[in-house]
Amino acid sequence: MKKILHIISSPRSGDSYTIKLGNAVIEKIQAAYPGSTVKESNLVKTHFPHLEEAHLSSFFTPAENRTPENWAAVKPSDEAIQDLMDADIIVIGAPIYNFNIHSTLKAWIDHIARAGITFKYGENGPVGLVQSKKVYIALASGGVYSEGPLQSIDYVEPYLKTVLGFIGLKDVTVFRVEGTAMPDLKEAALAKGIGSIHLN
Repeated sequence: MKKILHIISSPRSGDSYTIKLGNAVIEKIQAAYPGSTVKESNLVKTHFPHLEEAHLSSFFTPAENRTPENWAAVKPSDEAIQDLMDADIIVIGAPIYNFNIHSTLKAWIDHIARAGITFKYGENGPVGLVQSKKVYIALASGGVYSEGPLQSIDYVEPYLKTVLGFIGLKDVTVFRVEGTAMPDLKEAALAKGIGSIHLN
């Protein structure tokens, strides 16, 4: 039995390839670990906040000195980090928009990457504090970025692996639905992506 956290960043709801692919990953996990639970965090529907001055000042204010306004500002970050810490497996939906992740996913990352909580600086550099968790990324794109001429401008997979690894999440597997805007690939894209799912 596993605790699964499903992070959704697509605004496309039922038409989203990343949601469909993420759900397929979760179905595989639940088949492998009967009784597993899923907590869904839809960053778009909940309007997850982008960082503002109030958030940053609250992060660096000691808990004993925080005002009610500080506590309100830090609440989304604290809750997101708690969800992350509670999970055994994290499934992140990441559609490629203009060569990068959706801004809501970037906002979530900015709230979970906090010095002293999910990473720290030691004598030999940064140390990730989120350990012993598996991450699956459900990535979707109109073009093909895993190989070929567009591979060099795939900024999503390298970025996510880097920033997740920075906080200790180094066991990351990526599944893709690719070519959803390409006439010769789009019809089979989702089935191909789902067919590529193999848990490890």
